[in-house]
Amino acid sequence: MNLAAQAGVRYSIDHPDVYIETNIIGFYNILEACRHYPVEHLVYASSSSVYGGNKKVPFSTDDKVDNPVSLYAATKKSNEHLAHSYSKLYSIPSTGLRFFTVYGPAGRPDMFYYYATQKLAAGKTIQIFNYGNCKRDFTYIDDIVEGVFRVMQGAPEKLIGEDGLPLPPYAVYNIGGGTPENLLDYISTLQEELVRAGVLPPDYDFVGHRELVGMQPGDVPVTYADSEALERDYGFTPKIGIREGLRAFAEWYKRYYY
Repeated sequence: MNLAAQAGVRYSIDHPDVYIETNIIGFYNILEACRHYPVEHLVYASSSSVYGGNKKVPFSTDDKVDNPVSLYAATKKSNEHLAHSYSKLYSIPSTGLRFFTVYGPAGRPDMFYYYATQKLAAGKTIQIFNYGNCKRDFTYIDDIVEGVFRVMQGAPEKLIGEDGLPLPPYAVYNIGGGTPENLLDYISTLQEELVRAGVLPPDYDFVGHRELVGMQPGDVPVTYADSEALERDYGFTPKIGIREGLRAFAEWYKRYYY
């Protein structure tokens, strides 16, 4: 299971070299290791960012993803192409998992919910992009872990095509809740749970600490997962809602920082 990568859209705008070195060269090294020391199944992290500016929703793994809007997205799509090539040439079973906006306790501090919490706790204002007109298919970390675990149990089959040649044992799945949440609703829920956990005071001025700004480069207005294939092949669909997930994060944040 390879979860190593340089993640994040914003950071890739100013630090493209890190993404090439880590996500392209680093993943190539993983594939080479699988070629020389054969594995039963390589599972690796891709990203919902590969869907770029696709208008059709929900996003399906059958959709074309040829127009990335960030370098990060381009490197993750490159991972899928490289994995497909190695599966075809060296018969390495591989599965890519397109994660949709993962959040939860002990997450990445550069993710919105995390750094927003740190700013709010410090009495600072948070910026809300595209004036709040965004929807995200937020996926709680426990759902991600369960999905990864299930996919690791079964590798794509090694089959023969109609031309008598081996088909690449390769697959890609979405892991997302399939219920896009409005960003402003998500932020309101986060703030309510931070008050409940004692991170913010009961009389906290939510509106006064929000600044609505335009869309940032490399971002997209909507993400929305079609996880039907994951349900079909592995019997799993993420089910943890944002209230439950953000409550767990807020309680963890209180324990960890206070």
